[in-house]
Amino acid sequence: MNLGILAHVDAGKTSLTERLLHSAGVIDEIGSVDDGNTQTDSLALERRRGITIKSAVVSFALDDATTVNLIDTPGHPDFIAEVERVLSVLDGAVLVVSAVEGVQAQTHILMRTLRRLRIPVLIFVNKVDRAGARPERVLREIAAKLTPAAVPTGRVTAPGTRTATVHPYEPTAPEFTTRLTETLAEHDDEILAAYVDDRTPLPPARLRDALRAQIARAQAHPVYFGSAINGAGVRALVDGVRELLPAATGSADEQVSGTVFKVERGPAGEQIGYVRLFSGTVRVRDVVTFGSAGRTAEGKVTGIAVFDRGTAGRADAVTAGRIGKLWGLGDLRIGDAVGTPPQGTAEQHFAPPTLETVVVPATPADRGPLHLALTRLAEQDPLIDLRQDDVRGEVAVSLYGEVQKEVVQATLAEQFGVEVTFRETTTICVERPTGTGHAYEKDLEPLLGTVGLRVEPAPVGSGNTFRLEVELGSMPYAFFKAVAETVEETLKEGLYGWQVTDCTVTMTHSGYWPRQSHSHAVFDKSMSSTARDFRHLTPLVLMSALQAAGTRVHEPMHRFRIEAPDGPRSGVAPLLTALARLGAVPRDQRQDGTEWTVEGEVPAAHVHALEQRLPGLTSGEGVLETSFSHYAPTRTAPPPARPRTDLDPLDRKEYLLRVARRVR
Repeated sequence: MNLGILAHVDAGKTSLTERLLHSAGVIDEIGSVDDGNTQTDSLALERRRGITIKSAVVSFALDDATTVNLIDTPGHPDFIAEVERVLSVLDGAVLVVSAVEGVQAQTHILMRTLRRLRIPVLIFVNKVDRAGARPERVLREIAAKLTPAAVPTGRVTAPGTRTATVHPYEPTAPEFTTRLTETLAEHDDEILAAYVDDRTPLPPARLRDALRAQIARAQAHPVYFGSAINGAGVRALVDGVRELLPAATGSADEQVSGTVFKVERGPAGEQIGYVRLFSGTVRVRDVVTFGSAGRTAEGKVTGIAVFDRGTAGRADAVTAGRIGKLWGLGDLRIGDAVGTPPQGTAEQHFAPPTLETVVVPATPADRGPLHLALTRLAEQDPLIDLRQDDVRGEVAVSLYGEVQKEVVQATLAEQFGVEVTFRETTTICVERPTGTGHAYEKDLEPLLGTVGLRVEPAPVGSGNTFRLEVELGSMPYAFFKAVAETVEETLKEGLYGWQVTDCTVTMTHSGYWPRQSHSHAVFDKSMSSTARDFRHLTPLVLMSALQAAGTRVHEPMHRFRIEAPDGPRSGVAPLLTALARLGAVPRDQRQDGTEWTVEGEVPAAHVHALEQRLPGLTSGEGVLETSFSHYAPTRTAPPPARPRTDLDPLDRKEYLLRVARRVR
């Protein structure tokens, strides 16, 4: 069973992982996050900061028949990309909620995604022994904010004290069977009929079978209470994992199909890929195919390690259902399919980063090592999108937040010996076409070839599409491929320097000068077209078409939810005034007793400012949840622009001069 441990930061994921490993006999002593000696936080930076940055796998025996590969994931929202990669390999998950802080912003995002992906989930309310723990209130929050199908499996006495005790319900306890029956009846007509007709309690075995089936379909979610620190309630959680969550499926005799969810470098710099195998068997010395998004490669597996009962040990093969570490597959990337692509693994579950910053080396001599180091980091985190500016000799990286920036800075210093600083963080916008535009060029000195392109807007969220309106045989396929690839690359920087999205580009004209082929002729570039001609001509034509179509800059918007008290020194009026100044648009506001809830949308560029102002507006009692919502047209004039990093086809004269130098 491949089990994920997920939570908002500081809810106790890593502590729960330590407790589970200790109870299974894998470790003799429970490590502490504060002391920096846990099993899964192995990076020096993780131990020093006390947070999980990289997902980690550790295994233990659940019983004689089942081994659990436990995947501990980061909880801080800046490292949501790590969670993104793990979701596609899970058989089930434990979502940890703090009994003190309750349902937090990241908790809500994680549960919404887990339910959408139909991943079986058990909920563990941790820290019932901490001061301020209110498990009953948290249970109500779970039902209201996460899932109405939450079924408590026990109760807590003396919560918030060191003597807090968890009392699991007996299978026949009325307070358990009544709530369970009502929840199961939502999706089980037989249980509903039995409950409505005579209200006779159903046999515990029947309820257990129905609960297991609905958990597998992500329709029901048992809630366990406990403390990872002192072990209270953890035994009941382990029993729930063993009895209620589905184990891995797939046959070792079928076609190989797996997913790469983590890539790291070994001591000698060799690539090591973490692969969840859904079917088939991969053996040492097997030649396997891997890749994604039109990129296919082949490599020979030179080594395998399999996670099994505590450690990842060397093995001759990894079989369906297991997680293995594979050596020998060069250029392996996170998200690659190994063998046949598994169904549904290409979908992105969370929003991409909306922030960007330029990384500046402390000394100019470190520019080369910096680029190499950032490339290595991008291997491990594909959402760290590198944007190389050859004109200015700069590299920009995309980020989720300021904490991630600090971690990148520390990682570059500690692992690669490169000291860096950062420019001010900016928001990543996108451009969308506002109309239709067409451009056409033929044999533009010094380029031999004909390219005509039409740009049209496409539905929001559809991405970019390249189409042909000319005969595929009108010129060599290599030239069409050059145009298609260059269109994709050129759309990364639109009229204002942002990536252009949601557009359709159609090739309307094509033409080329055939290669000389008569007897004894010497190839003459000045009279023959090459793929380079089309790679240089396409950006000029495409940007002219974009100018004719026009684009509009869109900025990322975050949905927000603020819970704040209504008091003499705080209230909804000052909050609404502050939101208006930040460009936020409240969509809903309601009062429940002495507490206000305000929901709406705010530009991503102002989220940090809102976080800073909220304590002063709410006497320190306001709670803010934010998550990416959509891109909306900017309201500033002129719209924000980003410096270009290419030859700038918008400057036609200068572009052709630079191209001429390259061609010659």
